[in-house]
Amino acid sequence: SEAVRAALAELRGNHAIIIMSKKDPSRLITARIGNAGGIVIGSGDGEMFLASDMPALLDHTRRMSFLDDGEIGVVTRSGASYFRLDGTPVVKEVQTVALDPVSTAKGGYKHFMLKEISEQPRSLSDCISGRIDFDAGDVHLEELQFSEEQIRSFKRVVLVACGTAWHACLVGKFLFENLARLPVEVDYADEFRYRQPIMGPDDLFIAVTQSGETVDVLVSMDLARRLGSPTLSIVNVVGSQASRVSDSAIYLHAGPEISVASTKAFTNMLAALYLLALKFGRVRRVIDAERARQELQALAKVPAMIGSLMTDHSIYQQLANLYFKRRDFLYIARGVNYPIALEGALKLKEISYIHAEGYPGGELKHGPIALIDEEIPIVAILARDRVYEKIVSNIEQAKARGGVVIAVCPAGDPNLAGKVDHVIETPVTTEMLSPLVNTIPMQLIAYYLAVRRGCDVDQPRNLAKSVTVE
Repeated sequence: SEAVRAALAELRGNHAIIIMSKKDPSRLITARIGNAGGIVIGSGDGEMFLASDMPALLDHTRRMSFLDDGEIGVVTRSGASYFRLDGTPVVKEVQTVALDPVSTAKGGYKHFMLKEISEQPRSLSDCISGRIDFDAGDVHLEELQFSEEQIRSFKRVVLVACGTAWHACLVGKFLFENLARLPVEVDYADEFRYRQPIMGPDDLFIAVTQSGETVDVLVSMDLARRLGSPTLSIVNVVGSQASRVSDSAIYLHAGPEISVASTKAFTNMLAALYLLALKFGRVRRVIDAERARQELQALAKVPAMIGSLMTDHSIYQQLANLYFKRRDFLYIARGVNYPIALEGALKLKEISYIHAEGYPGGELKHGPIALIDEEIPIVAILARDRVYEKIVSNIEQAKARGGVVIAVCPAGDPNLAGKVDHVIETPVTTEMLSPLVNTIPMQLIAYYLAVRRGCDVDQPRNLAKSVTVE
């Protein structure tokens, strides 16, 4: 172990390492250097386990410890001892993880992804449960460690994430600017870390991540912290690196997400950002108790609305049979829903391998409209909001050029008759909550097209659940 420690002290960059010597196979040495992928040490009865993520160990134990940056674990079957790279001993708490193997099983569903899509009414309820005070018109986030004075002092929010979580951040920009009147910057973590961002104590850095182990997010958090900004993580995995190193953490309570393509974690990200923006709006006296009460009552109805979208999948099967051989799709929306167009296109690319692009509807005339013909289906997302007429106009422009239009729209919309080829109706909710209900059709369109094409839905080629390397 001394030789390993001396060698590790020479390493630079981000590493997660497990070492075994042929001369002593009864002992493993593991280390985490920088913000690389996680190292989880599971404690059993006369046996120990090592893995990069908790679900791998759930069949064996729920008692786990986690390595932090610059820590080494020496593991035998009887236990583990921990040190810093300089040899200083470290005392590690063994945590009991509140997950079990049954919750990570398919439960009769053909794929984990379909199971996790179907779990969203419950997972969303778990995210908002206990955090809403209807009487006071307020949000209670016990994990939030910032004082009201500090919240009022923030001049800007910087939301940083990768992939699907970045789309949640784009929705978060609309939420914070609408509900808390705070300017928001949204950035990819893999770009933020290589820029020279201007950050300071008045800027709140928020990292949004399902796993809490994405290396670019972790490095970006460290950069923001070194620049003097308070950090907050919105994260699903309890005990993850992001939750441990941030000044404050808000958990998604989505439960384990096994499928590589994120579904229920994404909708819970939207809900968590909505709650946080409402909290900031109340503390900063932007919205009063009555408006907050109305917003919270609308949020409380969303899980049931999402549940109503799970009862009949025939429209998605029909669309899959019609369009599974198409090579390209376009997704369009306006306002707070345009990030959902981006997310819909990403889901289709991830699991069906069909090329897809998402755009704000107004951008069609700035280039993408040249692609439209009878071979490209266009998924148009509508909500009863201030830009409704604009997206209807975009649909008319697409149809005039021979496009096949699939409209995802509020139930009972009278203005689309004869203007679109297919309609997927969604429950009517408020403008700021419409992304939550509009996300479900995006997931189901991608899922059924992927199944029809014979793709490996849960483990798409070339992808990993947690991106722990550059």
